[in-house]
Amino acid sequence: MVFQEDVASSGSSNESAFLRSRPLLDDPSNPSNGVNDFARQLQELFDEVKAMILMGNSSDAMDLLQANYEIVKELIDAGARGIEEAAMLDIIALGYMAIGDLGTVGSILNLLNMVIKNLKDDGPLLDSVLMHMGSMYSALGKFEKSMIAYQRVISVLESKYGESSIFIVPPLLGMGKVLGSIGRVNKATEVYQRVIIILESGRGAESKELVVPLFGLGNLLMKEGRTTDAEIHFIRILNIYRKLYGENDGRYGMALCSVANLKCSTGNVEEAIDLYRKALEVIKDSNYMAKDDTVMEKMRIDLAELLHVVGRGKEGRELLEECLLITEEYKGKEHPSSVAHLLNLATSYSQSKNFVEAERLLRISLEIMMKTVSPEDQSVTFPMLQLAMTLYNLNRDEEAEQLAVEVLRIREKAFGKDSLPVGEALDCLVSIQTRLERADTELLELLKRVLKIQEKEFGYESEEVLQTLKKIVFYLAKVGRKDEKFSMQKRLSVLRTKYKQMVRY
Repeated sequence: MVFQEDVASSGSSNESAFLRSRPLLDDPSNPSNGVNDFARQLQELFDEVKAMILMGNSSDAMDLLQANYEIVKELIDAGARGIEEAAMLDIIALGYMAIGDLGTVGSILNLLNMVIKNLKDDGPLLDSVLMHMGSMYSALGKFEKSMIAYQRVISVLESKYGESSIFIVPPLLGMGKVLGSIGRVNKATEVYQRVIIILESGRGAESKELVVPLFGLGNLLMKEGRTTDAEIHFIRILNIYRKLYGENDGRYGMALCSVANLKCSTGNVEEAIDLYRKALEVIKDSNYMAKDDTVMEKMRIDLAELLHVVGRGKEGRELLEECLLITEEYKGKEHPSSVAHLLNLATSYSQSKNFVEAERLLRISLEIMMKTVSPEDQSVTFPMLQLAMTLYNLNRDEEAEQLAVEVLRIREKAFGKDSLPVGEALDCLVSIQTRLERADTELLELLKRVLKIQEKEFGYESEEVLQTLKKIVFYLAKVGRKDEKFSMQKRLSVLRTKYKQMVRY
């Protein structure tokens, strides 16, 4: 096994690598000493890699991992297929996972799979390796392979400790998450319920360890629309945290957020707003999270969105302004991450018809973006298009048209001429040019492009298509294309009838 000092002194040469003179697990007098010693070395290696990453030395971390990989690969090529090789590959894969090099993780897992398939289930460290494999495969989106790893480790642990042992809870939770991800809801529900029964038996009905399976099961049921069943589990989490930590603890605040989210999904928006407000207050007062934490930020934005939905835009803007001020305080006034908050605020002001303030915020966001990305980058088109519509609402149509044309050009280049973002830009341009009284034939051609994109993206009978057909029929009549108008009018009539029937039922 190579540590940083070995790499520093000799590059990645295998000759000076730190290798034991005999297998680590072959001490007949006390085999556990070998296992513990090896596990300690693995942990030290992983800790060293993590420390390098935290210090911003990802390149050194990769060198260290590569040096160790070359050693273990050489051993495998020479015929070694033991738990030592498997555990080394496991820790190396975890290191690359921490760096974010998922491609390398995948190739290491393929090699690791080959090593472990012939290992006996009762061998030391195998359960740990399999757990990590299940987690890494899941992170890579390779859910079938993840399940195979979890199934094997569950089998290993059941053989060692029994089917009701606390030790099988972690892989069962991993399995439940994977099953939920691939849509096997009934099976995932069974797994979570099994975990809950095991924990209730081993830890008690109010153990904090129950929170994870209860949360997983609650989210699963919410996705299935079973909100009443889901609420039982979220309320139980709330009660566990209340009893263990009290109502002023940040964990209780986070549980309140889960209940608020559920209330929102059932249409109880006012109740959800009250719960979100209380949750934010508890989390803030308890210092459970930093003010600039992304979770806190999302909660503020979610609450602001709900407030806008119920017509309480002023309160919503106060929260959005708070998000902006916190970002500016912690990251600086012109930091790129402030753009999202500026855009949210601009949208809010537009909804309240304060287009002057919306324009100001949009121009600031564009200025910030232009300092960090190319003027040709597609990301600048989002505030740019919003600004075009704002100027349109301020009756500054010439300026609005220039921006919309520029957005269209950039998006055609970035996404393709028949893409949905291009369709959005075309739709905006048509609105602007209609008021500017541009040529009817030109507007008609733009609308036909919009229609083609909408048919591809939303379907031939979508509501978006219906609205565009209305405009096309209008312009066909204006330019005197009677035959074409008749065909489009017939199609429009069929769609109108369909939507009237949908409203009736």
